[in-house]
Amino acid sequence: MEATKILIGYAVYLPVALFLTFYVSKTLFKNSKVYMLDIFKGREEIANATNKLFETGFYLLNIGFALLIMKITISANDYRNLIEALSSKIGGFAIYLGIMLFINLYFFFRGKRKAKESQTPNPFQPA
Repeated sequence: MEATKILIGYAVYLPVALFLTFYVSKTLFKNSKVYMLDIFKGREEIANATNKLFETGFYLLNIGFALLIMKITISANDYRNLIEALSSKIGGFAIYLGIMLFINLYFFFRGKRKAKESQTPNPFQPA
């Protein structure tokens, strides 16, 4: 009976984790194109390629982590413990995704700042 509940847990956890990953990725990388175009000074081809590479890495890291932490153990053979284990697992993964989102945003803003710094001439440097 416990194996059945754990399989139900996996059947719930995996689609939720994948959905969260795809939703966050689509939101992040659809909106990050603006930053990439700014960083790469309007060169759309390289901005899109870099954005796609970031997106691929995001998928690999997050789906890999979701699979890595997938193991569900329940102490008692009841649905209450299964729901608590799932909420803990999905909640932890959602927090991890939020952290990854902000790390990516940090890189986008940092890239934008670096691009802006390279555009402004240094008054102390001879021309």
